[in-house]
Amino acid sequence: MTNTLDAPDTPTGPGGPAARVPADGLPALRRRTSAVLIGSQILGGLGVPIGIALAPVLATEVSGTEALSGLAPTASVTGTALLSLPLAALMTSRGRRPGLVLAYVIGALGAGLVVLSTLVESFPLLLLGMAGFGAGSSANLQARFAAADLAEPDRRGRAISTVIWATTIGSVLGPNIAAPVGRLFRGTAISEKAGPFVFAAGIFLLAAVVVGVLLRPDPLLTARALAPQGDGSPAGRSLRAGVAAVRASPMARLALVTVAVSHTAMVSIMVMTPVDLGHHGAGLQLIGLVISGHIAGMYAFSPVMGWLSDRFGRLAVIGLAVGLLSCAALLAGTAGSSHGQTAAGLFTLGLGWSAGLVAGSALLTDSVPQAARAAVQGLSDLTMNTAAGIGGAVAGVVVARASYGWLNVAGACLLLPMAALALRRALSRRTEPAAPAASGTAVTTDATGATGTAGTSDAAGATEVTGATGPADAVDAPEPPREVREVREVREVPDV
Repeated sequence: MTNTLDAPDTPTGPGGPAARVPADGLPALRRRTSAVLIGSQILGGLGVPIGIALAPVLATEVSGTEALSGLAPTASVTGTALLSLPLAALMTSRGRRPGLVLAYVIGALGAGLVVLSTLVESFPLLLLGMAGFGAGSSANLQARFAAADLAEPDRRGRAISTVIWATTIGSVLGPNIAAPVGRLFRGTAISEKAGPFVFAAGIFLLAAVVVGVLLRPDPLLTARALAPQGDGSPAGRSLRAGVAAVRASPMARLALVTVAVSHTAMVSIMVMTPVDLGHHGAGLQLIGLVISGHIAGMYAFSPVMGWLSDRFGRLAVIGLAVGLLSCAALLAGTAGSSHGQTAAGLFTLGLGWSAGLVAGSALLTDSVPQAARAAVQGLSDLTMNTAAGIGGAVAGVVVARASYGWLNVAGACLLLPMAALALRRALSRRTEPAAPAASGTAVTTDATGATGTAGTSDAAGATEVTGATGPADAVDAPEPPREVREVREVREVPDV
């Protein structure tokens, strides 16, 4: 008899029969989910860079002073951070699809408010619009976790990194199509600088449609249906439960620190690099090339970081992130008038960010219970964006009061707690004795170092595993090994 589970997105009961997803169809479902997320990520990547490139320009135009130009991108970062928890709460209760759709819709509405602010010349409305626009970034960030929902434990790093890589396409194309799109609005009430935000609004709405129509069944709810029975109560999936899960797991705390520190160090150094290049005679074209190389380092090589994370373990790649980010700070901080060295430093900075984000995100997913994952992931995005916003604001003060070199020293110092926690966890793993197997169970170890305790077989002949972990590092989260990942009994999932 073929094992099936109720698709979480289809109502059951008198309103209509539940759609059935064959258990042996999970590989195809994983590929389809990944393809939908990659498509939405490319669309989101087209829209988000438009705000990054044009927000300061519009802020100057609407406010009438360059002194307030930095508030527009700051509002976008703030919006991304503030929306992380509400979106996580929605995903926790209703699944990934409603949360991602709402985020893209809010981003589109924010872009519309930005355009309206230029028509009525209202700077507060511009800031409000940019805060809403930041929801597009929230959607792109949360998509990486959606990719990990159905991924096998030893392939989570690659699943996350593939979705991150897809951002490369949009990030490269977005700024380059802003000018042609703006020219389409010549002779209209909408200025050329505001016109690309109309395009961004349309792109976000298209991404919402793609996710809303194609991301079925919902990956988070499907993963819960396939997971071993645990605390499925609403209280077990609340944000408070997410905070408790992080407190209870040393690996989750390390993952949270890794993501936040890597993002903060990258943003703090990156935002002031164009200023330093300008001080050393670099023109706009050269500055653009340096930033393009930095973006390539961030996204283009993320699949490599995902493969390394799955192959050698999360801790090893976190250590690599510390090394790359430290090397980047050294190169950029001592470059002076050497534009080539600055470019090398920024490229390395992007690689270090990629390693930290991919390994940290995978470790965070590995290290907390399934029920609390969406809440913990939202907490992670809130932490990283809040820290980066503060870091970006402080970076300007450091450069103004000291120098760009001292900013890089400060960025390197941020890495110390991340390195200390990673080293502590690595040492503790070597000294911790293996946990004894309970009576009637057997301890298993796979090729990646994952361990688990095998229990009794279910009616279908599948062994239920209650202690398997992810690749080498995730000691806190139970996961099924590859041999039994496809076979589960039928479980009912709440209607959505």
